[in-house]
Amino acid sequence: MTDRHATAEEVLEGLDLSGMRVLVTGAAVGLGRETARTLAARGAAITVAGRGEARMHAVAAELAALTGNPHIDALDIDLASLDSVRAAAARYLGMHRQFSTLINNAGVMACPLERSVEGHEMQFAACHLGHFLLTCLLVPALLDGAPSRVVNLSSAGHKLSPVVFEDIDYLHRPYDKWQGYGQAKTANILFSVALQRRLGGLGVSSNAVHPGAIRETELGRHLRTEDYRLLAERSNSDRGFDFKSLGAGAATTVWAATAPQFASRGGLYLEDCTIGVPNEDPVAGEGGYRPYAVDADAAERLWSVSEEMVGERFEWPADA
Repeated sequence: MTDRHATAEEVLEGLDLSGMRVLVTGAAVGLGRETARTLAARGAAITVAGRGEARMHAVAAELAALTGNPHIDALDIDLASLDSVRAAAARYLGMHRQFSTLINNAGVMACPLERSVEGHEMQFAACHLGHFLLTCLLVPALLDGAPSRVVNLSSAGHKLSPVVFEDIDYLHRPYDKWQGYGQAKTANILFSVALQRRLGGLGVSSNAVHPGAIRETELGRHLRTEDYRLLAERSNSDRGFDFKSLGAGAATTVWAATAPQFASRGGLYLEDCTIGVPNEDPVAGEGGYRPYAVDADAAERLWSVSEEMVGERFEWPADA
């Protein structure tokens, strides 16, 4: 299936996902909620993760009623706080000894300069660093549930910037919200590459997903009219900036989470329910990925920097 407007329901049609346990971050609204809903409708046991304990329990109850699936629970987590991530990971491991799929969906886009609890630039912190720590802390349960998968939500926005290792947190350079978004989304891809190198041989595959542009999410809550105009100009498309429906936006995510070919294949950039290809055109906004986003050396450098930022080192399977 390569139709850019195929929906998650169409991707999952006919599948029985009972026995599959999935954790989805950013699952209260938008793409995360649609991803959780469609997987639950096919029988998967789901943990919806997001900010606010009461809020997430309400989301779990709503999805259970909507899908008729009673196997939906909730996890309170703030990805911009490493203490919150550690506490959430401990709670999750207390609930579930093993699981099969982690979907790192949550994120923030093009926000004004903000900093996480630990002082890191907010887009890098929420999109990458919190997910890096959460994933690494949950690796033992993924190994116990192998074959298992990690799906990291990236974006074509990664083309706006590589990771600027010399000043990730914008301490010495002027802040540019789109450049900040670009490096955060590049980090999601590089993390997938580095994680695949470490866990691919242990039965855990990791891939990055570009869901497409979707208006029906909270991701664009900081965007103004001029931002949408800029995106349209950068798309370099004859059809203009082509928004997907919410269902179509979740399609590649659920494809990455369920397609048999990704049980063992990883380190890939997926879009429109197909495997992306390199695109080095400096002006083209559509299709493919920048080679710097899958560079093995950059992936290893990001891993080391991320460990330094969270103050913890991760090696497997010795400590799994």
